[in-house]
Amino acid sequence: MRRRHFLSLLAPLALAACADSSAVPGPGSADSLIPPEGTPELGEPSDEERARFAERSNAFGFDLYKKTAKPGRNVAMSPFSVATALTMTWAGAKGDTEAQMRKVLHLDGAREQLLAEAGKTSAWLQATDRPFKLRGANRLFGDKGTRFEQPYLDDAKRAFGAPLAPLDFRGGADASRAQINRWVEERTEKRIKDLLPDGSVDELTRLVLVNAIYFLADWAQPFEKEATYAAAFATGPSSTKDAPTMHATESYKFAHKDGVKLLELPYKGDTMSMVLLLPDALDGVEALEKALTPEALKAMRAEAKVQTVQIAIPKFEIDPTDSAAFGAALAELGMPDPFAPRKADFTAIANPPSPDERLFISEVFHKAFVKVDEKGTEAAAATAVVMAEAASAAPMPSLTFTADHPFLFFIVDHASSLVLFMGRVADPTSK
Repeated sequence: MRRRHFLSLLAPLALAACADSSAVPGPGSADSLIPPEGTPELGEPSDEERARFAERSNAFGFDLYKKTAKPGRNVAMSPFSVATALTMTWAGAKGDTEAQMRKVLHLDGAREQLLAEAGKTSAWLQATDRPFKLRGANRLFGDKGTRFEQPYLDDAKRAFGAPLAPLDFRGGADASRAQINRWVEERTEKRIKDLLPDGSVDELTRLVLVNAIYFLADWAQPFEKEATYAAAFATGPSSTKDAPTMHATESYKFAHKDGVKLLELPYKGDTMSMVLLLPDALDGVEALEKALTPEALKAMRAEAKVQTVQIAIPKFEIDPTDSAAFGAALAELGMPDPFAPRKADFTAIANPPSPDERLFISEVFHKAFVKVDEKGTEAAAATAVVMAEAASAAPMPSLTFTADHPFLFFIVDHASSLVLFMGRVADPTSK
């Protein structure tokens, strides 16, 4: 008998400034059968809880990034969203499956504590009094003919505000896939389309777990459009392309150490920033990625000082056509059992009478969108786990940050050091 599988889906979107839209995703209107998402019921996280969640999420995200980022290409992903959705999935694991996921996700602590910290931090990031818009939604899409364990459903709703939405995977797999994709598209302001590709859902699919986030913020110091003009960007050892490049001379947090420059561009309200890392060497970005850790990024940010810097940063847009598959990378990182039909143990989610009908993860999909322009940053991502002033107006400063070759970017929350999005710009003229 073929084994049943499940999808675990997370659909993050970050919109920081460049979009004119101020809309916030509404309740579940993608389809009348999909109930509105709930609200986590765990209260405000402490500073320590936020920091612990950020450390876990960042550590996992950097591991996954290094495993999946293909050389020479633009890259964007949301470690926060991947970690959140996989934590929801882990909450239903047992035995070796639970232990492997715990290790890969850097989950150190009791189950209830870990779920509470993840749920609290996600809700805290969405507080309406913060100087940016960050709205999230979590959802369980379950086969209407499958019996799911009530304690797991209660935990998902209590910690993540994720209710169960019934879909007919057995009788209408592709229609169910289309419903989920519409829900993701709606929650991401139409930036993430067709997250679940053809064939990713079939009559054996039993569950899809979803996390979606939407982030909108302006730069604290917008760039002047008049100071944007074409400049050469080195895409390879002997190749360059002209890219629209933004210029400014302002006070920024800046550091230069061990052949790497750091520039921090704050968003309005100074509670979130985009952090850029630029290696001195034109071909140094891959070596930087291999050596970089969350601790090293945090330490370099701490060493950065506010200084007058002349900067040149290309406008860019990363918008891949296809979702990336993370399943093989996650197995190689140390969690093969969740993907193995005869080994996976998710009986805390569903515990059918026959072992042949138990759940396993068949694949993990991720798709991200990032756009940077004079007003700010627009970024979107989705993952599915199957189960400023012109420089001429001021004296030339001695410090420069000229991003004319591949560099890394991070969208970081100041209070927790949580990395919401991270990626690489290898060619600003390519999506």
